[in-house]
Amino acid sequence: MNFWFTELQTPDMALSCRTKTMLHYEKTPFQELAVYDTVQFGRMLVLDDVIQTTVNDEFVYHEMITHVALNTHPSPRRVLVIGGGDGGTIREIVKHRVVEKATLVEIDGRVIEAAKRFFPEISCALDDPRVEVIIDDGIRHVREHRGVYDLIIVDSTDPVGPAEGLFSAAFYRDVFEALTADGLFVAQTESPFFNGDLITRVFKDIAGLFPVARLYLACVPTYPGGLWTFTLGSKKYDPLQVEATGLPELGTRYYSPAVHRSAFILPPFVADLLRAEK
Repeated sequence: MNFWFTELQTPDMALSCRTKTMLHYEKTPFQELAVYDTVQFGRMLVLDDVIQTTVNDEFVYHEMITHVALNTHPSPRRVLVIGGGDGGTIREIVKHRVVEKATLVEIDGRVIEAAKRFFPEISCALDDPRVEVIIDDGIRHVREHRGVYDLIIVDSTDPVGPAEGLFSAAFYRDVFEALTADGLFVAQTESPFFNGDLITRVFKDIAGLFPVARLYLACVPTYPGGLWTFTLGSKKYDPLQVEATGLPELGTRYYSPAVHRSAFILPPFVADLLRAEK
């Protein structure tokens, strides 16, 4: 007998994965949380019926949301992650020895507990001595910490519910103020196939604040359309000026010095999204 989990990725498109079993389900104070064991992607974390991560393809997203920015800033000593309760972004951050402190602010503590229980290979660095875990509203945390962080990573869910405010111009202004004088930040910014209007708006907001604004791509099979965007805003450093020969060896499976540069080569239809407001 076949049992399937189906995510309605748009009103007109769904992704279905055959499952072996549901490992966990609960209603947290913020959302519905489920963990499935799937045939194709292994263990899968789902929030409100939307795929967040799987053990088979998580490395793409987590490597690309972290190492591009970490290798752009010459000394990212203090790093903040908003969201990212599964711990994968933190795992990649602490690979960089220059990082002295990585702060994770996750609004839903039950996500962290589920990740520790069901995704030890993803959450394995949450107990690193350089990591501070705070259960709080990331929007409020950013607003209350001015000039503190060298790098801020917004590892959010889709722009609905608790994460909606993480895609606003007001939030990006607070991020700018929370960064040091030469700080930078990166956020996941959804699919160019299905969220073009959001990408256009977000890039306009970030480019209006930061001297350097860049959009780059990665392929994440379980996300809508497979092609995913990240938007980077920097007060000083340009990811396109990074010298590949000086990058550390990190044991990554997707990110590499060549991928660092090629990720910024945008297909015309994606580049057009950044010019839409002009």
